[in-house]
Amino acid sequence: MGVTSVTDSNFDAEVLKSNRPVLVDFWAEWCGPCRMLAPVIESISEKYSSKLKVVKLDTDENQVTAQQSEITGIPCCILFKNGSEIARFTGYRPLAAFEAELIKHIG
Repeated sequence: MGVTSVTDSNFDAEVLKSNRPVLVDFWAEWCGPCRMLAPVIESISEKYSSKLKVVKLDTDENQVTAQQSEITGIPCCILFKNGSEIARFTGYRPLAAFEAELIKHIG
């Protein structure tokens, strides 16, 4: 399925109203740690495609959603389930560490 992009205009439909858990990667082009995290997010997307949807949101281009989600630093990933935040992962972490945290929430 891969990682798709969401925007202020489709965030509600793609994330909050999704019938599956959604991991949102809040990032920006200029952010070095965000670029380091990108392959980790891609791996998560491929490995857990049956359990969750993975999307990216550019915080520079979609400031409304970033503010509503109280993003104060990037990279920041938020796991949403049934329209609510259930977990938040801030900063870069290697795949194994990211997975260890994520599995607690998606089984």
